[in-house]
Amino acid sequence: MRDAVIVDAVRTPVGKGKRGGALAGMHPVDLHAHAIRALVERAGIDPILIDDVISGTVGQVGEQSSNTARWAALAAGLPESVPAVSVDRQCGSSQQAIHFAAQGVLAGAYDIVVASGVESMSHVPIGSQAIGKDFLGPSVAARYPEGLVPQGISAELIADKWHLSRTRLDEFAAESHRRAAAAWGDGRFANDVAPLRQLERDESIRPSTTVDILAGLKPAFEADIWRERFPQLDFKVTAGNSSPINDGASAVLITSSETAQRLGLRPRARLHSFAVVGDDPLFMLTGIIPATAKVLDRARLSLSDIDAFEVNEAFASVVLAWQAETGADLSKVNVNGGATAIGHPLGASGGRLMTTLLSVLEQREGRYGLQVMCEAGGLANAAVIERL
Repeated sequence: MRDAVIVDAVRTPVGKGKRGGALAGMHPVDLHAHAIRALVERAGIDPILIDDVISGTVGQVGEQSSNTARWAALAAGLPESVPAVSVDRQCGSSQQAIHFAAQGVLAGAYDIVVASGVESMSHVPIGSQAIGKDFLGPSVAARYPEGLVPQGISAELIADKWHLSRTRLDEFAAESHRRAAAAWGDGRFANDVAPLRQLERDESIRPSTTVDILAGLKPAFEADIWRERFPQLDFKVTAGNSSPINDGASAVLITSSETAQRLGLRPRARLHSFAVVGDDPLFMLTGIIPATAKVLDRARLSLSDIDAFEVNEAFASVVLAWQAETGADLSKVNVNGGATAIGHPLGASGGRLMTTLLSVLEQREGRYGLQVMCEAGGLANAAVIERL
């Protein structure tokens, strides 16, 4: 039987996605190309052998439009004969790219694929593709007559439903910064990151962050319209216990064991199982709960079999609600810090999490890792990998 394996994975340092951020002056195509080029060079493969480049990008407008994956592949120096395609599963776009790449290998349609992702939020701000657009249409509006909400309000609804206090959210966020700073200090990101001239380390991590400092921040989504609609909410979600806006790129090389052996490549992990789910679009970000159950069922594994989890920290409330429902041991979750500290360059984050998960399994000599991401619209992707 064919399998799908990860030969290597790499990411750029994550920059602050705003004016003055270290990567703000870099075109997203060139940022993306840096990750792809670094991956191919590290693996030592002939790029002519790449069957496809599948890339996740959320804001597919402006400088990230017109199938940005194709231009990144060319900017990386890949042969013109190598095709490329851009996909959008919102925040899980590059995780979906990994799934599509692996599924193509498993089906025999591909032998070697690059799954990558990019987001330059300093160039293409979040929501740019939807600003001023009625992207729901009348039928969806009729199905949800009370209206849907921004992700920040979904995070507030989750905090309220799971009785998560402001202090608990801030404690989680402070710990994310502590873990990420420690990982950089201990050299645990050394194998993950392809440094840039503009930036060598993640720019959003704040080693000195404390719960007391975070407690001084005002709620980010409190407004009259939401207080009137949801009078039960005690607004707790702040810029400090949410992921920041960021610039970054990532890339993962996927092939089969047979192809890897033929080319003299040494795989790092096997892509074991995949799942994607839809969930309530009002709560929007809770899909990671059923996605975790579904991927474990497909893998025929239990939660206790998993040695490391990467759960995207779009908001602290999302991860804490997931933990409350699954019972996962938080000492195994985002052990090198998460998106609250490292950052969340939307389309690149799935590849960033996979890059981190591979390293954590190797650092801890674990066998199975589980990655899961919440996505706008009430979606979630999950994957289980097995270290080789």
